Amino acid sequence: LRLLCGVAFCFLGVGLMNAEVTQVPRYLIKRKGEKVFMECLQDMDHERMFWYRQDPVLGLQLLHFSYGVDIYEKGDFPYGYSVSRKKKEGFSLILVSASTNQTSVYLCASS
Repeated sequence: LRLLCGVAFCFLGVGLMNAEVTQVPRYLIKRKGEKVFMECLQDMDHERMFWYRQDPVLGLQLLHFSYGVDIYEKGDFPYGYSVSRKKKEGFSLILVSASTNQTSVYLCASS
């Protein structure tokens, strides 16, 4: 519950400053084996960007993070995912072949 309150607080703060972190697409349904591409965009000139997965059993998991254009590292649960960052404002998450165990809520963030 404390984590959810913290996340809600961050989102409220971002909205008040007229800044945005946006995920494209907002909703996504894919068949097993299909390629999945998700883009995280931010307009705050942040260097750091993050991709998380919200698992119902394991909780929030860091997949990958980036410190700048073409500079990224694996998080705690990177397997089955790859990333790309060709511009400062965008950070892409790629699943080469979607599987049922990757069904989840995906979240991106920047700082």
